[in-house]
Amino acid sequence: MHDIPETRASLIIRLRQPGNQEAWREFASLYEPLIYRLAARKGFQHADAQDLLQDVLVAVARGIDRLELGDDQGRFRGWLFRISRNLIVNAVEKRQRLVLGSGDSDVCERLAQEPAISDHEQTAYVLEFRRELFHWAARGIRPEFQPTTWSLFWRTSVEGEPIADTARELGLSLGAAYAARCRVLARLRKKVEELEDSSNW
Repeated sequence: MHDIPETRASLIIRLRQPGNQEAWREFASLYEPLIYRLAARKGFQHADAQDLLQDVLVAVARGIDRLELGDDQGRFRGWLFRISRNLIVNAVEKRQRLVLGSGDSDVCERLAQEPAISDHEQTAYVLEFRRELFHWAARGIRPEFQPTTWSLFWRTSVEGEPIADTARELGLSLGAAYAARCRVLARLRKKVEELEDSSNW
């Protein structure tokens, strides 16, 4: 099970330490699924998305020492998004060059006109980040609850099953089911806030 880092600033600092494999595992467990989904949405096949992930990790490793940790909200996420997006654009350009021939002026012109980061892309990235944050937090708190309680929460809050039917199937009263779900949601919210509020990345 992956524990959420106590502070994200400390994770970035640990990424700068040579040979700190645990920090890179923490980083990868949070961000690889996010980057993979961004690539998949751009039409990347599995093998190409995996290659992109490796390229992003290499770029982060090369640039992490130059990243300034400041008070700007989302500084690290924005930096990582720009790296990911640039590498995606580069991969698309490379693919088109193979089809159109190297030096194609249309491709170069298209890339020159690419906006830095569109609102739509930024919103999609933040939503993907929050989705991954939810799953990470959920993995972190799951051992704190009985299997029946967790099943009730997951089936009703994530999969959208009716709480009355699920409670009946699990042998719980409706009141107990609502109380159990509220306990899990409160704990999950707190776990997400620990990661979101611990630093500005």
